[in-house]
Amino acid sequence: MAESRIAVYGAIAANIAIATMKFVVAAFTGSSAMLSEGIHSMVDTGNGILLLVGIKRSQRKPTPEHPFGHGKELFFWGLIVAVVIFGVGGGVSAYEGILHVMDPHPIENVFWTYVTLGAAAIFEATSFAIALHQFMKEQGERTFREALRFTKDPTTYTVLAEDSAALIGITFAAIGIFVSDHFDMPRADGAASIAIGILLCGVAVVLIREARDLLIGEGIRPETALRIRELALATPGVRTVGRPLSMYIGPEEALLALDLGFDPSVSADQVAAAVRKLETAIREAFPRIKRIYLEARSPTESAQSDVATAEQEH
Repeated sequence: MAESRIAVYGAIAANIAIATMKFVVAAFTGSSAMLSEGIHSMVDTGNGILLLVGIKRSQRKPTPEHPFGHGKELFFWGLIVAVVIFGVGGGVSAYEGILHVMDPHPIENVFWTYVTLGAAAIFEATSFAIALHQFMKEQGERTFREALRFTKDPTTYTVLAEDSAALIGITFAAIGIFVSDHFDMPRADGAASIAIGILLCGVAVVLIREARDLLIGEGIRPETALRIRELALATPGVRTVGRPLSMYIGPEEALLALDLGFDPSVSADQVAAAVRKLETAIREAFPRIKRIYLEARSPTESAQSDVATAEQEH
């Protein structure tokens, strides 16, 4: 989590500097695309603060009302960030662009818009590099694509998404400003602002979907569940294994419940030893699964429980 904070702090520092420059130049030149970029950077700054709030609140200790802790706080604040990107970043940028298309004005002092966009690109690229470095550092030997599928920490991947959108948005703004000035088409500046708004809304939808999955109880990946079943079936005395039931209760913490059907001839001491052995094997193979609840049953009871779970899902 310390690595996530570094990425967020880097993004906040970059976005404060960028937003200030963009708003000053937008006022100086009258560029709609530059104003949209300023709004974008301001939203990203606010989002960084919200993510820090999420990190802080997610680390609170368990309470009687929240016995599993507050890890899902981070998922909630990740959702809030995505909604802000969609409504404020995307919506306001698109609205500003529409107004400029309907009532176009030529851009003044275009040179300074290019200087500002160039400086913004350097800041955003630096922030992106910091976030990417921290992200890959957390993921160890995984490839970038594997890491994106594996991670459940909204802080770093949200910063990566925001910085990527910012770099693309800068490109849109530069194209719109160039076309507006070079071809005397001031509506192109407004069109660039609309494009930036659509881009931000698209990024927000992806982040909202990920946050939604985690908040409503996303579990471990199917291949992980299959591996756990294999470990359970390889445990001495186990004849049947129920379907693994799991849920992420924090970015680095998952819960697992599993029914085990033991051979009736196995003694209570042997069952206890087998359960301890299986718990150890699961924790070693999957460190994220920190809360494990194994219930020993007869093979018939375990099979009936699995059927009941399948019926509830349909």
